[in-house]
Amino acid sequence: MTPQDFFAKALPEARSSGHIFPEYACCEVALETGWGGSSLTTIANNLFGQKQGAVTAGLPTVQIQTREFLNGQWVVVPATWPKFASWSDSFKARMQLLRTLAPKYPNYAAALAATTGEDFIRSVSKTWSTDPQRADKVLQIYNAHLKGAAAAAAATTTP
Repeated sequence: MTPQDFFAKALPEARSSGHIFPEYACCEVALETGWGGSSLTTIANNLFGQKQGAVTAGLPTVQIQTREFLNGQWVVVPATWPKFASWSDSFKARMQLLRTLAPKYPNYAAALAATTGEDFIRSVSKTWSTDPQRADKVLQIYNAHLKGAAAAAAATTTP
C-alpha cells in the first residue's frame, strides 16, 4: 500500500474512532504495520501491536511472533494478539487502553494530557514500545507525509 493509499484508509478510521491526535496515530500505525502490510494487520486488523489484555478480553486472538528491543538487542518472542473487526475498532481499543492504564503508567497519562501531537507521541512511545527510537520514527513519518497537509488544512479553516 502506498503512503497515500494508507492515509486515505487510516485517517477516516482514526478520526471516526475519536482518537485525540488522529494524524499522529496514523503515523504510529504506518510505523507499526509497515504501511498496513504486516501480518498482524492483515490477519487481525491490529494496528498498534496491542497485545491481548483486560481491555480486549473476549475478543478472538491470534499467535504471532514479534520483535522486541530487550537488554540492548532485538529479539523475536511469541505473543498473543487480539483480533479487531475493523481498523476503527483497533483505534478505539488503543484509546481505551491508554485511558485504562493512565493511572498506572505516567507516560500514558502525560500522552492523554498532551496539547500537541508531538508531545503525545513522545510520551506514549516511552511505554508503548520497546524501540528506543520509536517517537523519532513516528515523527519522521508525520513530517514527511502529513505535516504540510495538516498546516494547509488548518490555514483553510482559520478565518
